[in-house]
Amino acid sequence: MTMNVYTVLIIGILTLSYLLQITADIINAHHMDTHLPDEFKGYYDEDTYRQSQKYNRETTQFGVIRQTVVFVAAIVFVVTGGFNMADHIARSIGHGNIVTGLVFTGILLLLSGLLELPFSIYSTFIIEAKYGFNRTTPKTFILDILKICLLIVVIGCPVLAAILWFFERTGQWAWVICWISITVFQILVMFVAPVIIMPLFNRFEPLEDGPLKKAIKDYADSQGFKMKGIFKMDGSKRSTKTNAFFTGFGKFRRIVLFDTLIDQHSVDELVSILAHEMGHYKMGHIAKNLILSFLSTGLMFFLMSLFINNRGMFNAFKMDHTSIYAGLILFGFLYIPVDRLIAILTNMISRAHEYAADAYAVKTFKKPEAMITALKKLAVKNLADLSPHPFKVILDYTHPPVLYRINAIRKLTDRAA
Repeated sequence: MTMNVYTVLIIGILTLSYLLQITADIINAHHMDTHLPDEFKGYYDEDTYRQSQKYNRETTQFGVIRQTVVFVAAIVFVVTGGFNMADHIARSIGHGNIVTGLVFTGILLLLSGLLELPFSIYSTFIIEAKYGFNRTTPKTFILDILKICLLIVVIGCPVLAAILWFFERTGQWAWVICWISITVFQILVMFVAPVIIMPLFNRFEPLEDGPLKKAIKDYADSQGFKMKGIFKMDGSKRSTKTNAFFTGFGKFRRIVLFDTLIDQHSVDELVSILAHEMGHYKMGHIAKNLILSFLSTGLMFFLMSLFINNRGMFNAFKMDHTSIYAGLILFGFLYIPVDRLIAILTNMISRAHEYAADAYAVKTFKKPEAMITALKKLAVKNLADLSPHPFKVILDYTHPPVLYRINAIRKLTDRAA
């Protein structure tokens, strides 16, 4: 096998990325504290706590197996010229670069999806079911896949076609035009997703009148927080896990509560959770995250423009022909280290934002114990890892570990006392 510098670089990147992730996972699995923290006594019994650790170890082991299979498959696909074979199939259709690019990308997505499918099935119907989380039926599972495929065709294909057209027709400034276009598109999707895309997967119903709705509206009014409405989502359709989130912008903002969340928490706990989410908006975290996302997208397109026609990169993948559409895909391998560094940075910022939003909720709703109790119940219900290794946190956690958040809230209330 003939190797150029790009072949060595790409294989090295894939290998180091794989080793970094599984090292973090393995270290984390061995770091779990078998002693139940005092903070969670009365919420976890010893048997349930052991069950949570077993769940986290099993999901970690399964994740390592999945990553190993994907890593090996990627290496084999690169060194055996799999991308070139996909390119020849796409070119055999003979309908121009844009259509060829769509077919080429579609082949790769299909192969990737087929590789991931057994792992998704096992995770959903074996592991999640074993620990009492799964409520997804085979019908829902299949329909979800079909809906995702539909979205790829309806949304993904036109976006990719536009990117290919811009890179073919607008020369050296193509990356800037693509960056601006994708930014505008992302903002548009944020407006239409709650109305068009999300209802494809879940049912959203206005929260019925009662103490919870009144408490949420009273708190939102006290903070000058305008919103379109408060909705309940049928999260129990797929899992017993709980969550809450906001969607939309400005007066189109919506509060969404999983039905499983409502069933597990008191009114004060639910308002505390939503006060935390409102804190993200009031402190500008959403806007800051969007700016970071837009900047990282711009960096990606700029670097892509430097490599998109690089013959050495194409040789590394045994490609007979250079093309814009293949360059977009192949560049993704070179971008992995940059993407990892950006993810570590954004995760660090995200964790800081979570502490700030907790503080906002405590200061404005003035019920810190309700917030602490809500965090404990969320952790127990989702069998969260209470003692993740710091290396795992740095690499993957967008939220601080729950005990860190609880300690921060207690320190905040102690200072206020």
